[in-house]
Amino acid sequence: MKSIKIILLLLLSSHFISAQNLSPYTLGFETNETISNISKKLSSNLELNGINVVGNYQPANDKNRFIIVFSSPELESAVKKIGGLSGFASTLRIGITSENGKTIVSYTNPNYWGNAYFRNDFDKVSSNYLTLTKHLESAMKASGSFVGKAFGSKKGLPVSELRKYHYMFGMPYFDDTVELGTFSNYNAAVAKIDSSIKKGNPSVKMIYKVSIPGQELTLYGFALSGENGEGKFLPIIDTGSPKQTAFLPYEVLVIGNKVQILHGRFRIALSFPDLTMGTFSKIMSTPGNIESLLKQVVK
Repeated sequence: MKSIKIILLLLLSSHFISAQNLSPYTLGFETNETISNISKKLSSNLELNGINVVGNYQPANDKNRFIIVFSSPELESAVKKIGGLSGFASTLRIGITSENGKTIVSYTNPNYWGNAYFRNDFDKVSSNYLTLTKHLESAMKASGSFVGKAFGSKKGLPVSELRKYHYMFGMPYFDDTVELGTFSNYNAAVAKIDSSIKKGNPSVKMIYKVSIPGQELTLYGFALSGENGEGKFLPIIDTGSPKQTAFLPYEVLVIGNKVQILHGRFRIALSFPDLTMGTFSKIMSTPGNIESLLKQVVK
């Protein structure tokens, strides 16, 4: 009887999630603490709740922004179950931003990004996301006065639209990825990227690396600097409040013998679904610039 109740609860929760519009970010809490202090406290509470911090950095070299990247057994298990391009879902992100005298903590909404990346397979891993969300909210509550308010899109997007998302006619979908390189096998692809990272590149810095056990999948996150990096495009697209700092860093996925990224016109639009064509026109070169920067890790 107990197991039946649990199954019914999961089904009802899944139906409730699918019946409402979703936004890309969630406001965790606001605090008077410094970015440095709250990032340390939050990182500790994430680990205490079974969430693995895999990287952090200051995007766009902006002292008013900080990002924590995390993975979890739930995310890794979900990706391992589905495989393929779901490898892009191996991590989620927390943005810590100083705005108007307050430190604001927000994070990528697990259900939004899960539906966008797993698409019609999301129902198969929805229980993973329910568990992760519970742990994530516990970490937030232990770090501040939890708010849990969605933001990043005025109306949000329905699940049906997220699972087949593209900004508009003629724009790329999730699986219209950009191939950075092809190698003889998976190990050769990973070795090449690791070698490039070890040599160092002033415009491309690795923030994290997550490999999925039992799968030929490794996800990297990179900070992009220089004249065409984050400092150029982030101030143009992230103009609202709260800031959508958790948009970054940009991901590179090794899947088998191929190295791929999500198309910039998909990844940016998914992160800023209310972006106007006027604003988009100001960053027309950004997807190509991101591709050029990240190609350096496979040369």
